[in-house]
Amino acid sequence: MEDDVTGEKEEESIMEYLRKQVPDWDDEVKCTARFKAFSGQRTDWEPLYVFWRDLILNVARHLHIFIIRPSQVNVWFDRGGLVPLCLDQVLLEMYAAGELLRNVGVADPANGWVSQIFWRVVNLGGLLRPSTQENLAEDYYIIPVLLKEKALQVVQALSESHWTASCVITWRKFQEISGGLKEAHAVLNHLCEHGKAKYLVINKKDLMEGVKVSLSARALSGTTSLDLDVLHLIWTVEKLEHQLNVIDQRWKRSRASALASLKLGNKLVALKCAREMKLASLSREKCTTLLNRVEEVLAVIADAEASKEVAEAIRIGTQAIQENGINYDEVELCLQELSECIESQKQIEEILGSNAAGAEIEDEDIEEELKELEMNFAEVPTQTSTGVDAVVAGAQETADALSESLSKLHLTHHARKDLEAEHAVESMGAMFKDGNREAVLS
Repeated sequence: MEDDVTGEKEEESIMEYLRKQVPDWDDEVKCTARFKAFSGQRTDWEPLYVFWRDLILNVARHLHIFIIRPSQVNVWFDRGGLVPLCLDQVLLEMYAAGELLRNVGVADPANGWVSQIFWRVVNLGGLLRPSTQENLAEDYYIIPVLLKEKALQVVQALSESHWTASCVITWRKFQEISGGLKEAHAVLNHLCEHGKAKYLVINKKDLMEGVKVSLSARALSGTTSLDLDVLHLIWTVEKLEHQLNVIDQRWKRSRASALASLKLGNKLVALKCAREMKLASLSREKCTTLLNRVEEVLAVIADAEASKEVAEAIRIGTQAIQENGINYDEVELCLQELSECIESQKQIEEILGSNAAGAEIEDEDIEEELKELEMNFAEVPTQTSTGVDAVVAGAQETADALSESLSKLHLTHHARKDLEAEHAVESMGAMFKDGNREAVLS
């Protein structure tokens, strides 16, 4: 029942996603053209193939999966019983182009390096590639592009919970992060091919499987006995945690039975249940003590690995300084200058921050300041009018003097005659005025 509900929700999610990705998905005319089988030359159906290929990749990415089946893809694009007739050929073309990888051809790292080499040769040679569409029907296929994305997500998830360059986890934990058994095998195979993971196994009383994953850009150099010891400890921690859960469940059941027996007045059964509760509590204390001790050992190992990485970084830095002929005084001087620059930058940022804070002025303060400026501006003209007149008079005198100087510098012979004539006329006018004045007086 739950599977049916989950399937219905997934179909609704896919249909909603398709309508967002393809706005005209419900257009009957275009739908009929898209759902037809390929015919003619490749150039004729190439655009339709690209459309379905991209849509398959996008839907798989939307569902967070990278392993698909042809029958599953048909369900994605089912429109009331109408299924695209070209999907099988699309998947076959994707497989021929290397955009799909057959899941049965994935090398299992647990089978050893001989088996891994065999499967790589098989995949490269295409020995398992189906020759007809019918052979493609019930196989599982991996999408390499999405597999790479999933592998990066797994490494990122482990990096968030581990702060060392590499980590060791159990196979069960790796399956949970990857999303399932088939997914875990595919992700592990991908990481092993790129030198980012190693499969670990301990064949003792119980089979202990684990994975060592590199969380840095460097590839893993190999596995050591310490990795196996860490795997054993982590496996013990998970087993103890599982045991604690079982004890807690048993304690709850005993408590419920004791309460029910007391209500019914059956004290003997209640005492028996109480005794079981006491034993469960003692077992839980022992498991908790052992769990804490194992976790302390793991913490010590993690600290030691971190110290080792720091020591290795110091050694590499010292070697680089010696190879480049740099002494420690120069390094200290550079660090000091860098500290001074950082301090100066902080001071500048503080000053800019204080100025920015001071620049936040209220509008009322601005209006009051503007009124004061207007009042001062109204008083200035009355106080400085005489000064302005004096300045104008001085400017006029300067202009007259400059004009006279230019006249003296550029006068010609004709100009002098004109001046003499003007002077004679002025003299005669003066004499005429004096004669008139005397006549009036007489």
